[in-house]
Amino acid sequence: MTDRKLHFDQAYLPSGWAANVCISLDAAGDISSVETNVAPAGAERIGGIALPGVPNVHSHAHQRAMAGLAERSGPGPDSFWTWREVMYGFLDRMSPDDLEAIAAQLYVEMLKSGFTSVGEFQYLHNQVDGAPYERRAEMSLRTVAAACDTGIGITSLPTLYAYGGFGGAAPAGRQNRFLNSAESFLHVVETLNEAGRGDGNQSLGISPHSLRAVTAELLGEVITGLDDMVPDAPVHIHVAEQTKEIDDCIGWTGGARPVEYLLDQFQVSGRWCLIHATHMTPDETAAVARSNAVVGLCPTTEANLGDGLFPANDYLRLDGRIAIGSDSHISVSPVEDLRLLEYGQRLQHRARNVLAHGADVSTGRQLFDRVLAGGAQCLGRSIGALEAGARADIAVLDACSPLLVGRQDDAIIDSWIFSGNQPAVSHVFVGGRHVVRDGRHIAEEETLNRYRAAITRLAE
Repeated sequence: MTDRKLHFDQAYLPSGWAANVCISLDAAGDISSVETNVAPAGAERIGGIALPGVPNVHSHAHQRAMAGLAERSGPGPDSFWTWREVMYGFLDRMSPDDLEAIAAQLYVEMLKSGFTSVGEFQYLHNQVDGAPYERRAEMSLRTVAAACDTGIGITSLPTLYAYGGFGGAAPAGRQNRFLNSAESFLHVVETLNEAGRGDGNQSLGISPHSLRAVTAELLGEVITGLDDMVPDAPVHIHVAEQTKEIDDCIGWTGGARPVEYLLDQFQVSGRWCLIHATHMTPDETAAVARSNAVVGLCPTTEANLGDGLFPANDYLRLDGRIAIGSDSHISVSPVEDLRLLEYGQRLQHRARNVLAHGADVSTGRQLFDRVLAGGAQCLGRSIGALEAGARADIAVLDACSPLLVGRQDDAIIDSWIFSGNQPAVSHVFVGGRHVVRDGRHIAEEETLNRYRAAITRLAE
């Protein structure tokens, strides 16, 4: 069978920038070959500037429905913990149909922004009263269905949640939707593993919610069961996001901080993704960098919640690995997250191009390269590069966009990231499927109508 061929005016390849690039795709949706400086004869001419699609490694899809609804001040100081109560209240009526509609709308927005894959950290396992659904994996399967319908690649990360605080504290009533035993959780994992078998756009890992929500014994049991099904599958965990979490962990352990405790209890390695890791000591920062784990940063959500600033300058100087995620989805934009990552460091250090780390280095390209590699690693998929053998996940920038007119090579990435939020993505391919054409998703209207119906019902 003859490969399908796509022709681009420019492309960002592992070897650097190239012109007149022809990318051949096989029947499975992988890249079979890349040719440069060739005419478009026999290929579908797309034009534009082809980039690897960006991995979004941390998503709570249901939270997209409440974006903007926690921005009214309360009677006392507001924090992550007061925001969490608003979020919990929003979940009291969310049905499987609602979640699927919300996730589909979110994934359309991700694709249009240049994200081509998502790590879905899904913890709404049960009905509102805590009773399991007939299909224990119902809610996770609904996010998979939304991903399949919209065409985004997905790493399902069902969330292990069993307790309400450090040391196995009893969960609060509003957490009943989240809870599983090791046995019931592994049943969810097994179901998702079967559902994604043979689909090149799906992969699987797990997400112990946090050290507050699991014990070391429970997580160890679950990782053993996971390895029997999917050896070396990704493990994502929230850690050291807020200072209260640090204080509570020190109080419970008698002195250990969350990252310190995690590194002591588990063999943290390249399969792990530490979400946020905002508050680390220099020793913890160095130890995480040495472990080859990825830190999943969510700058817009971290700013929205007032979490603090990750020690990115020190961590990246140690060659630590990073990726980005849109988390609570108060913004769905790789550009905004990458820009805010750098700008946070500029404000902290009162300097410019802080994360470039070298003379005559493109800050945008440096960050872009890091999140492509880190995202591919912690989503457990062959993505993040336009090369033979990788998944054909391609985001195409419009060279005629006002942001990019007259820009060449690395200035393209710098201008895309640091010149505002005007839409610049014209086409998107995932596994070779053309899901965004001329800036519009192929199922945009239908998906939006379903989302509107779900939000209208939830707001009643």
